[in-house]
Amino acid sequence: MTARPRFRMLAAGAVLALVAAGCGSSDSGSDNAAGFTPPDIPMKESLGAMEGEINILAWPYYAEDGTSDPNADWVTDYEKATGCKANVKYFKTSDDAVTLMKSGDWDVVSASGDATLRMIAAGDVAPVNTDLVPNYKDVQPFLKDRLWNSVNGQMYGIPHGWGANLLMWRTDKVSPAPTSWSSVFEPNSPYAGKITAYDSPIYIADAALYLMNTQPDLGITNPYSLDATQLAAAVAVLKTQKAEIGEYWSDYLQHIQSFHNGDSVIGTTWQSNTNALAAEKVPVEAILPDEGSTGWIDTWMVGANSPHSNCAYAWLDHIVSPKTQAALTEYYGEAPANAKACQYTADKNFCTTFHAADAAYVDKIWYWTTPISQCLDGRTDVKCTDYGDWTQAWTEVKG
Repeated sequence: MTARPRFRMLAAGAVLALVAAGCGSSDSGSDNAAGFTPPDIPMKESLGAMEGEINILAWPYYAEDGTSDPNADWVTDYEKATGCKANVKYFKTSDDAVTLMKSGDWDVVSASGDATLRMIAAGDVAPVNTDLVPNYKDVQPFLKDRLWNSVNGQMYGIPHGWGANLLMWRTDKVSPAPTSWSSVFEPNSPYAGKITAYDSPIYIADAALYLMNTQPDLGITNPYSLDATQLAAAVAVLKTQKAEIGEYWSDYLQHIQSFHNGDSVIGTTWQSNTNALAAEKVPVEAILPDEGSTGWIDTWMVGANSPHSNCAYAWLDHIVSPKTQAALTEYYGEAPANAKACQYTADKNFCTTFHAADAAYVDKIWYWTTPISQCLDGRTDVKCTDYGDWTQAWTEVKG
C-alpha cells in the first residue's frame, strides 16, 4: 500500500449557528443553483510581489516539508520557487479550523465541506479568483461550482482531494455480503455489538440518506437539508442503531485495529482504511452501495484578511498542480482533484482504486456540506435545522 491512511476527526462540541441561509441542490450531482448573500469580501484581482512568507492552516499531512518523513514533502519546492517561507499549523477538527480562521492570521486553510459555508457566512474567507490559479483549469469539472465550495456561481476555494464513506465488512465473519446501508441501520442485526459508525454530528446525514431510500414519504431530497421532522426521524434511526453499535470511531488507527482484531466486523470506512487492512491480509471488502453514500472533499480557501495573499495564491496553484497532487493524495489516501495528477502516481492503479476520474461514481456521493437554517434543497416554506441542531441531536444519540 502506498497511500497513508487518512487522519480525520470532526468535533462533536457546540457549533455557532450560521446566519441566513443556503444554496440549493436537490441531488448530489447538480450544480449550485441558488445561495445566500455572503459578506462583501473583495476578491483579489491581480498578483503582485511575493511577501516572503505564508501562514498555512491545514489538516495533518497536507503541508509536509519532509521533516517527519522524507517521502512527504510538498512544501520545499514551493518555498524555493516562491521565496515564501511556510509557517504551518495543523488542526484536528473542522470546528478547530473554523475557530482559528476567525483570528485573521491565516492566509490559507484546507477546509472540509462541513466547515466551508460556516467560514464563508462568517466573512472569514474571501472569494477566489480562479483566473489567478493556472492549474485550476485541470481540476475535474465535477468538483467545480458545487454547494460546498461556491455561492451563487462564485468559487470560494480550490478543490483538493476527496473520498467516499464506504460500507466495509469482514468477509470471514459477515455472510452474505451486504449490498445496502440497511445492513448497519436495520434493527436486530446478527452483528449487533460489532457494528461501527463514524463519530460525528455529520454522520446524521448517513441516517438521512438511508431514510431517503427507505421512507420516501419523509420528503428528504438532500441528506444535509433536514427540517425538524426529518431530523427527528434520522435521530430515531440512530438511537435504534446505537443499541447495536460496538464502537463509534473518529481515529482511523483505532478503526483499523478494531477490524483487525474482529471487534468490528461491519460499518463505515474510508478507502485508505480498507487498503491498510488488505495490506495486512485482513479479509475485508468495501463498497459504495447502490443507494449512494456520504463523502468528504477538502477545499483550499484564502483568508479574508490574508496578510500574504500573493504567497497564498501561489500556494493554491502549487498544491493543486499535477505532481504535487499526485504525491500528496497518494501518500494521504484520497482521490486527487487535478485530472492530470494520475499520470504521476507511483501506483499506476491508484486513481482507479480511488475512482479519481469516475464522474458516475462521484454522482452517487453526497459530500459533507454544512447544514444551515435555509434549506439546501431549495425549500422556502420551512426552516431547516443547522449544524448546531445536529450537534445537539448527536449528543442525544450518544447519550
